[in-house]
Amino acid sequence: MSKLPVPVLESSLTTRISMRWGSETPFETTDTLVITVGEWYVDLRVDKESGKLDWALAGECIQEGKNPRRVVFTHEIDSHHNFNISNPCPFIPLPNGDDLETGTMARPDVPGEPMTDYEEVWRYLPFREGPEGPERGLSWILESDEGVLEEGQHQVTKVFLAQIGGSYLVLHQKQIHAVGKTALGERAVQINGEEVSARREEWTDGHWEVKHALGPGSDGLPSMANGLDVGMWGRKSGEKVTVGGCDFIVRAYAAHAPRKTRGSRL
Repeated sequence: MSKLPVPVLESSLTTRISMRWGSETPFETTDTLVITVGEWYVDLRVDKESGKLDWALAGECIQEGKNPRRVVFTHEIDSHHNFNISNPCPFIPLPNGDDLETGTMARPDVPGEPMTDYEEVWRYLPFREGPEGPERGLSWILESDEGVLEEGQHQVTKVFLAQIGGSYLVLHQKQIHAVGKTALGERAVQINGEEVSARREEWTDGHWEVKHALGPGSDGLPSMANGLDVGMWGRKSGEKVTVGGCDFIVRAYAAHAPRKTRGSRL
């Protein structure tokens, strides 16, 4: 029997080098890791000084243009509780290989959270070797499957799991989805979210180590370090899987050595 072709998806592991609001001085106060596979991403930012969650978000990253590359981000999980789709964000390649992201967003450290111009510099990281061994890393992102919600109010537990090689992220947020219709009869969903819990784990010396465990119930989140068996070999995007007793949708999957790509933000 011939083997099915392996999907080749763009995958990247990135960290933020600096942030700047308007014309202020650039700074970096977070330990940030972003896993991007195909058109999906999971982003965890932890304050270096306090060790507390700075920002956690996950969703789709959809390319809307080139030269420069422009990307729109959805926020299916957002610890800042802004579940709107972002404005298109340009990514400009810098001479040293980093990417400069520019745009406008709410500034959480100012009363009223005014919309403010910003610049972020992102750097691509080498992929950590994972438990599969050298040149056999997996890249995948799973989103919890709540099915199609009917009109009305629903309590939802939104979870994202993501892995590239020896890097693993999980985000968890309880949400309330109010499903209704617009004046034109189109489906509309209003989301309110609670506090986000998160874990970041890394494959080190033959085992998974916990780098960050944040938020309520973080010790109970799906954890590689606690023996979670995801069983992702041979999966495909769009497939439904059960992990740790919960239902997920495979949003993106690639069974190959991940490749570095530009402008995934992430």
